Amino acid sequence: MSEPVRVVVADDQALVRTGFRLILTADGIDVVAEATTGAEAVDAVRRTRPDVVLMDIRMPELDGLEATRRIVAADSDGPRVLMLTTFDLDQYVYAALSAGASGFLLKDVTPEQLTAAVRLVRSGDALLAPQITRRLVERFARRDEEAVAVHRDLATLTPREREVLRMLARGMSNAELAGQLHLSEATVKTHVARILGKLQLRDRVQAVVVAYETGLVAPGEA
Repeated sequence: MSEPVRVVVADDQALVRTGFRLILTADGIDVVAEATTGAEAVDAVRRTRPDVVLMDIRMPELDGLEATRRIVAADSDGPRVLMLTTFDLDQYVYAALSAGASGFLLKDVTPEQLTAAVRLVRSGDALLAPQITRRLVERFARRDEEAVAVHRDLATLTPREREVLRMLARGMSNAELAGQLHLSEATVKTHVARILGKLQLRDRVQAVVVAYETGLVAPGEA
């Protein structure tokens, strides 16, 4: 049997932490620590080395955005961070995705959605809430010379990989990509893995951000 997913829950509201802990543990997911500030979250990650962090954006002392930056910067192979927010179009969520978060959840998420999201983001296989994430990127992404310079290694992608990246940025799943390109899902996964490797990205969410910021995909593009 595989090891249970290990999670840190960071939120300054005790009821939120308790509710998430009950939901996760009931589904076989281990909550290894709780945190009430961003600083506590960074320390909890250092101590417990979880697979996933559920991170509230707005917390005292150190907010979730800066905590995410520190967690991602400390270890490129560290935990995946899922941001928690009360709004599905929050500019801070986009900033968090750019900082290295792997996705986000609304706080009124259902128990089934919560546990599924934690497992999905741990696997790195699926883009969380692709349509909402795409809307966020389209609304807040800004193409500029700095972004293009940082990711100039888009030139290292093959034509097929660039095509896959464009489709990823439009919110397509592996199954949808496979059907559209007449490929097997295994082949699609290989293409995605190569894209992430060449661009030195953590996951598909980061690939979507890069696709928009470099102008590979334009906001509003069908």
